Amino acid sequence: MDIRPKGPEAARLRQRKFALIRQFRLPDNLLPGSLSLTHTHCGKPTCHCAQGEGHPVWSLTFMVKGKKRVERIPLAWMKEVRQRVEAGREFQDAVREVLAANAQLLVLARKQRKQRQG
Repeated sequence: MDIRPKGPEAARLRQRKFALIRQFRLPDNLLPGSLSLTHTHCGKPTCHCAQGEGHPVWSLTFMVKGKKRVERIPLAWMKEVRQRVEAGREFQDAVREVLAANAQLLVLARKQRKQRQG
């Protein structure tokens, strides 16, 4: 399944993305955010949704430049998008853990330096 937008803005974003991927060796297919399921009613009186909970609609919620975005996700894309969001979350968790370990190592190095000088 091809989830690739076209046009100059998409090309610019891909170019920046791949520059960062090369620089930091990042996985290239991660997605940020979280998925949520809601149900909507289409308004047709004879549709099954008029009596029931409605048609399922999946949305991806994420932040871009400090602003919250919500994008509807077609049902056909859900399996791939879910995997990419989970992979993105795992990657973010791993980065946070590495950063925390680096900070703890810095604190430990300072303590050890003080003890040697002390």
